Amino acid sequence: MSFSIEFDADFVDIFELRGTKRERRGCRLETQVKRDHLVLAYQGLDNCLRRTRIIFDPPPSRLTETAATFHIRLEAGEAANYRCAIACEVNSDSRVEIKPCFEKVVQEAASTLERERAEEAQVFTQNEQFNDWLNRSLADLHMMRTGTPYGPYPYAGIPWFSTVFGRDGIITALQCLWMDPSLARGVLGVLAATQADSENAEQDAQPGKVVHEMRADEMSITGEIPFRRYYGSIDATPLFVMLAGAYYRRTGDRSFIESIWPNVERALEWIDRYGDSDGDGFVEYARKSKHGLIHQGWKDSVDAIFHSDGTSAEAPIALCEVQGYVYAAKCAASELAKILGDAARSRELSKQAETLSRRFEKAFWCEDIATYALALDGRKQPCRVRTSNAGHCLFASVATDEHARRVAATLMEETSFSGWGIRTVGSSEARYNPMSYHNGSIWPHDNA
Repeated sequence: MSFSIEFDADFVDIFELRGTKRERRGCRLETQVKRDHLVLAYQGLDNCLRRTRIIFDPPPSRLTETAATFHIRLEAGEAANYRCAIACEVNSDSRVEIKPCFEKVVQEAASTLERERAEEAQVFTQNEQFNDWLNRSLADLHMMRTGTPYGPYPYAGIPWFSTVFGRDGIITALQCLWMDPSLARGVLGVLAATQADSENAEQDAQPGKVVHEMRADEMSITGEIPFRRYYGSIDATPLFVMLAGAYYRRTGDRSFIESIWPNVERALEWIDRYGDSDGDGFVEYARKSKHGLIHQGWKDSVDAIFHSDGTSAEAPIALCEVQGYVYAAKCAASELAKILGDAARSRELSKQAETLSRRFEKAFWCEDIATYALALDGRKQPCRVRTSNAGHCLFASVATDEHARRVAATLMEETSFSGWGIRTVGSSEARYNPMSYHNGSIWPHDNA
Protein backbone atom coordinates (compact mmCIF):
# COMPACT_ATOMS: atom_id res chain seq x y z
CA MET A 1 0.00 0.00 0.00
CA SER A 2 1.02 3.65 -0.28
CA PHE A 3 -0.10 7.01 1.03
CA SER A 4 0.85 10.60 0.31
CA ILE A 5 0.98 13.90 2.18
CA GLU A 6 0.54 17.01 0.05
CA PHE A 7 1.69 20.45 1.17
CA ASP A 8 2.37 24.02 0.11
CA ALA A 9 2.96 27.44 1.67
CA ASP A 10 1.84 30.81 0.28
CA PHE A 11 3.38 32.97 3.06
CA VAL A 12 0.35 35.25 3.03
CA ASP A 13 0.40 37.95 5.71
CA ILE A 14 -2.18 37.67 8.50
CA PHE A 15 -3.76 40.94 7.36
CA GLU A 16 -4.07 39.61 3.82
CA LEU A 17 -5.98 36.68 5.26
CA ARG A 18 -8.26 39.18 6.94
CA GLY A 19 -8.99 40.85 3.59
CA THR A 20 -6.42 43.63 3.21
CA LYS A 21 -5.35 44.02 -0.44
CA ARG A 22 -1.64 44.52 -1.21
CA GLU A 23 -0.28 46.32 -4.27
CA ARG A 24 2.75 44.03 -4.36
CA ARG A 25 4.27 41.09 -2.50
CA GLY A 26 7.67 39.57 -2.01
CA CYS A 27 9.20 36.70 -3.97
CA ARG A 28 8.55 32.99 -3.55
CA LEU A 29 11.92 31.18 -3.75
CA GLU A 30 12.73 27.80 -5.24
CA THR A 31 11.81 24.88 -2.99
CA GLN A 32 14.77 22.88 -1.71
CA VAL A 33 14.14 19.13 -1.71
CA LYS A 34 16.43 16.71 0.15
CA ARG A 35 16.14 13.02 0.99
CA ASP A 36 14.19 13.43 4.23
CA HIS A 37 13.09 17.07 4.23
CA LEU A 38 12.26 20.08 2.13
CA VAL A 39 12.27 23.85 2.60
CA LEU A 40 9.64 26.21 1.21
CA ALA A 41 10.93 29.81 1.24
CA TYR A 42 9.78 33.40 0.68
CA GLN A 43 11.76 36.64 0.53
CA GLY A 44 9.50 39.39 1.88
CA LEU A 45 9.38 43.09 1.09
CA ASP A 46 10.75 43.59 4.61
CA ASN A 47 13.95 41.76 3.57
CA CYS A 48 13.11 38.89 5.89
CA LEU A 49 13.67 35.37 4.64
CA ARG A 50 10.82 33.17 5.82
CA ARG A 51 11.01 29.40 5.56
CA THR A 52 8.66 26.51 6.17
CA ARG A 53 10.77 23.43 6.84
CA ILE A 54 9.16 19.97 6.76
CA ILE A 55 11.13 16.95 7.99
CA PHE A 56 9.99 13.33 7.67
CA ASP A 57 10.94 10.32 9.76
CA PRO A 58 11.35 7.81 8.21
CA PRO A 59 12.25 9.44 4.87
CA PRO A 60 9.54 9.14 2.22
CA SER A 61 9.85 6.73 -0.65
CA ARG A 62 9.47 9.72 -2.94
CA LEU A 63 9.65 13.43 -2.10
CA THR A 64 8.76 16.28 -4.48
CA GLU A 65 8.08 19.99 -4.07
CA THR A 66 4.41 19.29 -3.36
CA ALA A 67 4.06 15.77 -1.92
CA ALA A 68 5.70 13.05 0.15
CA THR A 69 4.79 9.49 -0.86
CA PHE A 70 5.33 6.48 1.36
CA HIS A 71 5.21 2.81 0.35
CA ILE A 72 4.51 0.37 3.14
CA ARG A 73 3.74 -3.31 3.62
CA LEU A 74 2.14 -4.43 6.87
CA GLU A 75 1.35 -7.94 7.91
CA ALA A 76 -1.68 -8.69 10.07
CA GLY A 77 -1.27 -7.10 13.51
CA GLU A 78 1.78 -5.03 12.50
CA ALA A 79 2.03 -1.26 13.10
CA ALA A 80 4.31 1.48 11.78
CA ASN A 81 4.86 5.05 12.96
CA TYR A 82 5.50 7.99 10.63
CA ARG A 83 6.34 11.45 11.89
CA CYS A 84 6.83 14.85 10.34
CA ALA A 85 7.96 18.07 11.96
CA ILE A 86 6.96 21.43 10.50
CA ALA A 87 8.94 24.50 11.51
CA CYS A 88 8.47 28.17 10.62
CA GLU A 89 11.77 30.05 10.48
CA VAL A 90 12.60 33.73 9.99
CA ASN A 91 16.15 34.65 8.91
CA SER A 92 17.44 31.38 10.33
CA ASP A 93 19.53 28.54 8.97
CA SER A 94 18.71 26.29 11.92
CA ARG A 95 17.76 22.69 11.25
CA VAL A 96 14.77 21.40 13.18
CA GLU A 97 15.51 18.11 14.89
CA ILE A 98 12.88 15.40 14.58
CA LYS A 99 13.71 14.29 18.11
CA PRO A 100 12.41 14.33 20.79
CA CYS A 101 9.45 12.38 19.49
CA PHE A 102 5.89 13.66 19.45
CA GLU A 103 4.90 11.73 22.56
CA LYS A 104 7.79 13.25 24.53
CA VAL A 105 6.95 16.77 23.36
CA VAL A 106 3.33 16.30 24.45
CA GLN A 107 4.51 15.01 27.82
CA GLU A 108 6.81 18.01 28.30
CA ALA A 109 4.02 20.42 27.40
CA ALA A 110 1.70 18.69 29.87
CA SER A 111 4.35 18.88 32.59
CA THR A 112 4.84 22.60 31.97
CA LEU A 113 1.09 23.18 32.20
CA GLU A 114 0.95 21.15 35.41
CA ARG A 115 3.69 23.28 36.98
CA GLU A 116 1.90 26.48 36.04
CA ARG A 117 -1.43 25.22 37.35
CA ALA A 118 0.22 24.21 40.63
CA GLU A 119 0.97 27.88 41.30
CA GLU A 120 -2.65 28.94 40.81
CA ALA A 121 -5.64 28.72 43.09
CA GLN A 122 -7.66 25.57 42.42
CA VAL A 123 -11.46 25.57 42.41
CA PHE A 124 -13.57 22.42 42.60
CA THR A 125 -17.33 22.17 43.16
CA GLN A 126 -19.98 19.45 43.32
CA ASN A 127 -21.29 20.63 39.95
CA GLU A 128 -19.39 18.78 37.22
CA GLN A 129 -20.71 21.07 34.48
CA PHE A 130 -19.35 24.09 36.34
CA ASN A 131 -16.01 22.32 36.83
CA ASP A 132 -15.80 21.47 33.13
CA TRP A 133 -16.59 25.07 32.15
CA LEU A 134 -14.01 26.47 34.54
CA ASN A 135 -11.31 24.00 33.53
CA ARG A 136 -11.90 24.69 29.85
CA SER A 137 -11.64 28.44 30.50
CA LEU A 138 -8.35 27.95 32.35
CA ALA A 139 -7.04 25.73 29.55
CA ASP A 140 -7.87 28.44 27.02
CA LEU A 141 -6.06 31.03 29.13
CA HIS A 142 -2.97 28.84 29.37
CA MET A 143 -3.08 28.27 25.62
CA MET A 144 -2.76 32.03 25.11
CA ARG A 145 -0.04 32.59 27.75
CA THR A 146 3.34 33.38 26.25
CA GLY A 147 6.61 33.69 28.11
CA THR A 148 8.46 37.02 27.86
CA PRO A 149 11.59 38.41 29.55
CA TYR A 150 9.20 40.19 31.94
CA GLY A 151 6.99 37.23 32.78
CA PRO A 152 3.91 35.60 31.23
CA TYR A 153 1.67 37.60 28.90
CA PRO A 154 -1.81 36.54 27.74
CA TYR A 155 -2.17 37.02 23.99
CA ALA A 156 -5.49 38.41 22.86
CA GLY A 157 -6.89 35.51 20.83
CA ILE A 158 -6.26 32.87 18.18
CA PRO A 159 -5.73 33.22 15.27
CA TRP A 160 -6.17 36.91 14.40
CA PHE A 161 -4.96 38.37 17.69
CA SER A 162 -2.18 36.01 18.73
CA THR A 163 0.10 38.82 19.90
CA VAL A 164 0.45 41.50 22.59
CA PHE A 165 -2.60 43.75 23.03
CA GLY A 166 -2.41 46.25 25.86
CA ARG A 167 -6.07 46.47 26.83
CA ASP A 168 -6.72 42.74 26.49
CA GLY A 169 -3.66 41.81 28.53
CA ILE A 170 -4.62 44.21 31.31
CA ILE A 171 -8.25 43.07 31.50
CA THR A 172 -7.17 39.41 31.57
CA ALA A 173 -4.59 40.15 34.27
CA LEU A 174 -7.19 41.97 36.38
CA GLN A 175 -9.61 39.06 36.10
CA CYS A 176 -6.91 36.51 36.98
CA LEU A 177 -5.30 38.60 39.72
CA TRP A 178 -6.93 36.72 42.61
CA MET A 179 -5.65 33.35 41.42
CA ASP A 180 -2.38 34.18 39.62
CA PRO A 181 -0.79 37.61 40.22
CA SER A 182 2.29 36.62 38.17
CA LEU A 183 0.23 37.29 35.06
CA ALA A 184 -0.34 40.90 36.15
CA ARG A 185 3.35 41.38 36.85
CA GLY A 186 4.22 40.06 33.39
CA VAL A 187 1.68 42.36 31.73
CA LEU A 188 2.88 45.40 33.66
CA GLY A 189 6.49 44.59 32.80
CA VAL A 190 5.87 44.22 29.06
CA LEU A 191 3.71 47.35 28.83
CA ALA A 192 6.17 49.44 30.85
CA ALA A 193 9.00 48.34 28.53
CA THR A 194 7.01 49.26 25.40
CA GLN A 195 5.54 52.56 26.62
CA ALA A 196 5.80 55.25 23.94
CA ASP A 197 8.73 57.68 24.19
CA SER A 198 7.84 60.18 21.48
CA GLU A 199 5.09 61.45 19.23
CA ASN A 200 4.45 59.48 16.06
CA ALA A 201 1.25 60.30 14.21
CA GLU A 202 1.35 57.17 12.05
CA GLN A 203 1.43 55.02 15.18
CA ASP A 204 -1.00 57.24 17.17
CA ALA A 205 1.83 57.42 19.73
CA GLN A 206 2.62 60.06 22.36
CA PRO A 207 5.06 59.99 25.28
CA GLY A 208 3.78 57.85 28.14
CA LYS A 209 1.04 56.13 26.15
CA VAL A 210 0.63 52.37 26.61
CA VAL A 211 0.76 50.20 23.52
CA HIS A 212 -2.42 48.92 21.91
CA GLU A 213 -0.99 46.23 19.62
CA MET A 214 2.39 44.87 18.55
CA ARG A 215 3.12 42.68 15.52
CA ALA A 216 6.12 41.37 13.60
CA ASP A 217 4.47 40.33 10.34
CA GLU A 218 5.67 41.53 6.93
CA MET A 219 3.03 44.22 6.40
CA SER A 220 3.63 45.69 9.86
CA ILE A 221 7.39 45.77 9.37
CA THR A 222 7.11 47.44 5.95
CA GLY A 223 4.68 50.03 7.33
CA GLU A 224 1.81 49.00 5.05
CA ILE A 225 -0.21 48.88 8.26
CA PRO A 226 0.71 50.73 11.51
CA PHE A 227 0.57 47.78 13.87
CA ARG A 228 4.25 46.94 14.33
CA ARG A 229 3.89 49.00 17.48
CA TYR A 230 0.56 50.80 17.48
CA TYR A 231 -0.78 53.00 20.27
CA GLY A 232 -4.34 53.70 19.10
CA SER A 233 -6.04 52.77 22.37
CA ILE A 234 -7.55 55.46 24.58
CA ASP A 235 -8.08 53.24 27.61
CA ALA A 236 -4.95 51.05 27.88
CA THR A 237 -2.99 53.82 29.63
CA PRO A 238 -5.36 54.44 32.57
CA LEU A 239 -6.00 50.69 32.78
CA PHE A 240 -2.22 50.18 33.14
CA VAL A 241 -2.23 52.43 36.21
CA MET A 242 -5.29 50.66 37.59
CA LEU A 243 -3.56 47.30 37.22
CA ALA A 244 -0.46 48.58 39.00
CA GLY A 245 -2.59 49.58 41.97
CA ALA A 246 -4.55 46.33 41.96
CA TYR A 247 -1.34 44.28 41.70
CA TYR A 248 0.11 45.98 44.78
CA ARG A 249 -3.07 45.49 46.79
CA ARG A 250 -3.00 41.80 45.89
CA THR A 251 0.72 41.15 46.47
CA GLY A 252 2.33 43.95 48.48
CA ASP A 253 5.20 43.77 45.98
CA ARG A 254 6.65 47.19 46.76
CA SER A 255 9.99 46.68 45.00
CA PHE A 256 8.28 45.94 41.68
CA ILE A 257 5.97 48.94 42.04
CA GLU A 258 9.01 51.11 42.73
CA SER A 259 10.63 49.81 39.54
CA ILE A 260 7.64 50.78 37.36
CA TRP A 261 6.64 53.94 39.24
CA PRO A 262 8.34 56.15 36.61
CA ASN A 263 6.14 54.43 34.00
CA VAL A 264 3.05 55.06 36.13
CA GLU A 265 3.96 58.74 36.37
CA ARG A 266 4.54 58.92 32.61
CA ALA A 267 1.13 57.34 32.05
CA LEU A 268 -0.48 59.94 34.33
CA GLU A 269 1.31 62.71 32.47
CA TRP A 270 -0.02 61.34 29.17
CA ILE A 271 -3.56 61.36 30.59
CA ASP A 272 -3.35 65.03 31.56
CA ARG A 273 -1.29 66.37 28.65
CA TYR A 274 -2.20 64.28 25.61
CA GLY A 275 -5.29 62.33 26.63
CA ASP A 276 -7.13 65.54 27.53
CA SER A 277 -6.13 67.31 24.33
CA ASP A 278 -8.61 70.20 24.66
CA GLY A 279 -8.26 70.76 28.40
CA ASP A 280 -11.93 70.11 29.28
CA GLY A 281 -11.04 67.63 32.00
CA PHE A 282 -12.01 64.53 29.98
CA VAL A 283 -9.83 62.10 28.04
CA GLU A 284 -10.84 61.83 24.39
CA TYR A 285 -9.52 60.30 21.18
CA ALA A 286 -9.19 61.26 17.52
CA ARG A 287 -6.95 59.14 15.36
CA LYS A 288 -3.83 60.68 13.85
CA SER A 289 -2.94 57.77 11.57
CA LYS A 290 -5.01 57.45 8.39
CA HIS A 291 -4.50 53.69 8.66
CA GLY A 292 -5.32 53.53 12.37
CA LEU A 293 -8.50 52.78 14.26
CA ILE A 294 -11.35 55.27 13.94
CA HIS A 295 -12.69 54.33 17.37
CA GLN A 296 -10.14 53.62 20.07
CA GLY A 297 -12.08 52.33 23.05
CA TRP A 298 -12.83 48.65 23.57
CA LYS A 299 -15.73 49.03 21.15
CA ASP A 300 -13.48 49.85 18.22
CA SER A 301 -15.62 48.87 15.23
CA VAL A 302 -16.45 51.71 12.83
CA ASP A 303 -20.16 51.85 13.76
CA ALA A 304 -19.84 51.50 17.53
CA ILE A 305 -20.20 55.12 18.73
CA PHE A 306 -23.39 56.92 17.73
CA HIS A 307 -26.21 59.21 18.84
CA SER A 308 -29.76 58.20 19.71
CA ASP A 309 -30.94 58.90 16.14
CA GLY A 310 -28.30 56.54 14.76
CA THR A 311 -25.93 59.18 13.39
CA SER A 312 -22.25 58.59 13.98
CA ALA A 313 -20.43 60.59 16.64
CA GLU A 314 -17.62 62.75 15.33
CA ALA A 315 -14.19 62.94 16.95
CA PRO A 316 -12.71 63.87 19.31
CA ILE A 317 -14.77 61.47 21.40
CA ALA A 318 -14.79 61.09 25.19
CA LEU A 319 -16.14 57.66 26.20
CA CYS A 320 -17.94 57.33 29.53
CA GLU A 321 -16.00 54.25 30.66
CA VAL A 322 -12.65 55.88 29.90
CA GLN A 323 -13.44 58.69 32.34
CA GLY A 324 -14.19 55.99 34.89
CA TYR A 325 -10.85 54.33 34.21
CA VAL A 326 -9.04 57.66 34.60
CA TYR A 327 -10.82 58.25 37.92
CA ALA A 328 -9.87 54.77 39.15
CA ALA A 329 -6.31 55.21 37.86
CA LYS A 330 -5.82 58.42 39.82
CA CYS A 331 -7.27 56.83 42.94
CA ALA A 332 -4.92 53.86 42.54
CA ALA A 333 -1.92 56.10 41.85
CA SER A 334 -2.80 58.18 44.91
CA GLU A 335 -2.61 55.06 47.06
CA LEU A 336 0.70 54.03 45.52
CA ALA A 337 2.22 57.49 45.93
CA LYS A 338 1.31 57.42 49.61
CA ILE A 339 2.86 53.97 50.03
CA LEU A 340 6.03 55.18 48.29
CA GLY A 341 6.29 58.13 50.67
CA ASP A 342 5.09 61.01 48.46
CA ALA A 343 2.18 62.37 50.50
CA ALA A 344 1.91 65.59 48.47
CA ARG A 345 1.57 63.70 45.19
CA SER A 346 -0.97 61.38 46.81
CA ARG A 347 -3.15 64.31 47.88
CA GLU A 348 -2.85 65.93 44.46
CA LEU A 349 -4.01 62.79 42.65
CA SER A 350 -6.87 62.27 45.09
CA LYS A 351 -8.05 65.81 44.51
CA GLN A 352 -7.85 65.34 40.72
CA ALA A 353 -9.98 62.21 41.01
CA GLU A 354 -12.65 64.02 43.06
CA THR A 355 -12.77 66.87 40.54
CA LEU A 356 -13.15 64.44 37.65
CA SER A 357 -15.98 62.63 39.43
CA ARG A 358 -17.97 65.86 39.81
CA ARG A 359 -17.39 66.90 36.20
CA PHE A 360 -18.28 63.45 34.97
CA GLU A 361 -21.65 63.42 36.75
CA LYS A 362 -22.56 66.82 35.34
CA ALA A 363 -21.56 66.09 31.74
CA PHE A 364 -22.45 62.42 31.29
CA TRP A 365 -25.57 61.70 33.36
CA CYS A 366 -28.73 61.46 31.20
CA GLU A 367 -31.85 61.63 33.31
CA ASP A 368 -34.14 60.77 30.39
CA ILE A 369 -32.57 57.34 29.85
CA ALA A 370 -31.50 56.75 33.48
CA THR A 371 -27.89 55.99 32.64
CA TYR A 372 -24.64 57.61 31.58
CA ALA A 373 -24.19 58.78 28.00
CA LEU A 374 -22.16 56.44 25.85
CA ALA A 375 -19.83 59.34 25.01
CA LEU A 376 -19.44 63.04 24.35
CA ASP A 377 -18.77 63.85 20.71
CA GLY A 378 -16.48 66.54 19.31
CA ARG A 379 -19.10 69.23 20.00
CA LYS A 380 -19.45 67.97 23.60
CA GLN A 381 -22.90 66.63 22.81
CA PRO A 382 -23.82 63.44 24.73
CA CYS A 383 -24.59 60.23 22.87
CA ARG A 384 -27.81 59.38 24.70
CA VAL A 385 -27.72 55.66 24.05
CA ARG A 386 -28.29 52.82 26.51
CA THR A 387 -25.13 50.72 26.34
CA SER A 388 -23.08 48.38 28.49
CA ASN A 389 -20.34 51.03 28.66
CA ALA A 390 -22.09 52.63 31.62
CA GLY A 391 -21.58 49.40 33.56
CA HIS A 392 -17.83 50.01 33.44
CA CYS A 393 -18.45 53.20 35.41
CA LEU A 394 -19.71 50.97 38.23
CA PHE A 395 -16.59 48.81 37.95
CA ALA A 396 -14.42 51.94 38.16
CA SER A 397 -16.48 53.37 41.09
CA VAL A 398 -16.82 56.79 39.45
CA ALA A 399 -20.63 56.70 39.71
CA THR A 400 -22.45 58.19 42.69
CA ASP A 401 -24.38 55.77 44.87
CA GLU A 402 -27.75 56.96 43.57
CA HIS A 403 -26.75 56.89 39.92
CA ALA A 404 -25.00 53.54 40.33
CA ARG A 405 -28.27 51.99 41.51
CA ARG A 406 -30.16 53.48 38.58
CA VAL A 407 -27.53 52.39 36.03
CA ALA A 408 -27.73 48.86 37.45
CA ALA A 409 -31.52 48.91 37.15
CA THR A 410 -31.31 50.14 33.54
CA LEU A 411 -28.80 47.44 32.65
CA MET A 412 -31.13 44.80 34.07
CA GLU A 413 -34.17 45.96 32.08
CA GLU A 414 -35.46 43.67 29.36
CA THR A 415 -34.00 45.84 26.60
CA SER A 416 -30.48 45.39 27.97
CA PHE A 417 -30.48 42.09 29.83
CA SER A 418 -31.13 39.07 27.64
CA GLY A 419 -31.46 36.57 30.50
CA TRP A 420 -27.89 35.31 30.11
CA GLY A 421 -25.97 38.55 29.61
CA ILE A 422 -26.09 42.31 29.19
CA ARG A 423 -26.15 43.48 25.59
CA THR A 424 -23.50 45.88 24.35
CA VAL A 425 -26.36 48.06 23.09
CA GLY A 426 -29.97 48.01 24.30
CA SER A 427 -32.52 46.45 21.95
CA SER A 428 -34.48 49.73 21.84
CA GLU A 429 -31.56 51.70 20.38
CA ALA A 430 -31.20 52.80 16.76
CA ARG A 431 -28.27 50.60 15.76
CA TYR A 432 -29.20 47.53 17.79
CA ASN A 433 -28.37 44.27 16.07
CA PRO A 434 -27.92 41.10 18.17
CA MET A 435 -25.36 39.82 15.64
CA SER A 436 -23.36 43.05 15.57
CA TYR A 437 -19.80 43.00 16.91
CA HIS A 438 -20.40 45.89 19.34
CA ASN A 439 -24.00 46.95 18.80
CA GLY A 440 -26.04 44.23 20.44
CA SER A 441 -23.92 41.13 20.99
CA ILE A 442 -22.93 39.99 24.49
CA TRP A 443 -19.28 39.99 25.57
CA PRO A 444 -17.94 38.01 28.54
CA HIS A 445 -15.38 40.61 29.68
CA ASP A 446 -17.96 43.37 29.34
CA ASN A 447 -20.34 41.51 31.64
CA ALA A 448 -17.59 40.42 34.04
